Amino acid sequence: MKNRDLMTKVTHLLMAFITLWSVAAAQSPQQGQLKKPDPASQVVTHPDQDDDPLFKNIYRDFYNSYKLGPGDEIAVRVFGQPDYSIERTKISALGRIYHPLLGDIDISGLTIPQLTKKMTDDLSEYVINPKVSISLVEAASARVGVLGEVRSGGGVVVMTRPMTILDAITAVGGFADTGKKSNVTLLRRDPTGNLRTMRVDMKRILEGKSQATENLQLQAGDTVIVHGNAKKTLGTIMTLAGFTNFLGWLIYR
Repeated sequence: MKNRDLMTKVTHLLMAFITLWSVAAAQSPQQGQLKKPDPASQVVTHPDQDDDPLFKNIYRDFYNSYKLGPGDEIAVRVFGQPDYSIERTKISALGRIYHPLLGDIDISGLTIPQLTKKMTDDLSEYVINPKVSISLVEAASARVGVLGEVRSGGGVVVMTRPMTILDAITAVGGFADTGKKSNVTLLRRDPTGNLRTMRVDMKRILEGKSQATENLQLQAGDTVIVHGNAKKTLGTIMTLAGFTNFLGWLIYR
């Protein structure tokens, strides 16, 4: 009876292994066939971005909501006051810039509109009706993380421009062979500090079957996680201690 139970368990285990192996093999290119390039490993372009209202709105929202931080570079222009204008300055590690009239200014955490208002108010004490224009020259402080089954193994991506989930995955080399395109998770903290999780089906996006809004726009501090597919599961099983030897014992007994 014990031997029968043991053989039943072994049979179930072997069948599970064969099923996983079959799924992984079906997803691999057959011998003699060329493997199609992974769409996520190619550069994403926006051919009509200059005329696309949605694209313009995305850029406008990005720059209006971007919170300045150390490493960012900005330009400060005070119309009619070249001595009080700054063509380019980098925000220090303490979150400050130096202005020739106002001295050190703490600006870390402010958005461009907020800083424009602050400097307009501060300059109004010295200049009559100052007109201030501030531009984000280079964004360097906003970062997102990409983890899991991607070609480079993952890492931190600097958001120098508006980025989608696909942009971030592309920036780290695209999906690995063991990455499951239909199972990507976005982690994001809301304003109250609570962590939200959102599941994204990148396979639909890559196949052109999704709405534009499904390729979510990223925010600073987001983390993108690419989960493993059947190949990853199979690889995990194969690394189990003694599993290969166990299969050999099954075959040759």
